[in-house]
Amino acid sequence: MIVLLFIIHVGIAVALVGVILLQKSEGGALGMGGGGMSGFMTGRTTANLLTRTTAILAIAFFTTSVLLVVLSQRSGESRSLLDRPPVSTQEVPSVPTAPAAPTPAAPAPTGPAVPATPPGASAPLAK
Repeated sequence: MIVLLFIIHVGIAVALVGVILLQKSEGGALGMGGGGMSGFMTGRTTANLLTRTTAILAIAFFTTSVLLVVLSQRSGESRSLLDRPPVSTQEVPSVPTAPAAPTPAAPAPTGPAVPATPPGASAPLAK
């Protein structure tokens, strides 16, 4: 019900914007002129029709707005993020701790301090 009413509400809003944009500018401050409308509807009849249509759409817009609020309050469920209690989360340390160094079971083998050269290989000489 709320979804259907919301779709109707959006349609009314789009129609209201369209009807308002069709109206002739009275002040002329925008520089668009607003003249040059010739057709089957002239000055007075166009103004009367657009004014009435704007009033009807405005009343429909406010009515659907109020109905949407009333219908959303009937559900009884709070949909605001501010009304909900905070979700409990596990505390994560801000700085990760380093793992403890493992204790060696046997002493590490000690090797020669200088790497050994393989037998029969010679180091290249500088020229």
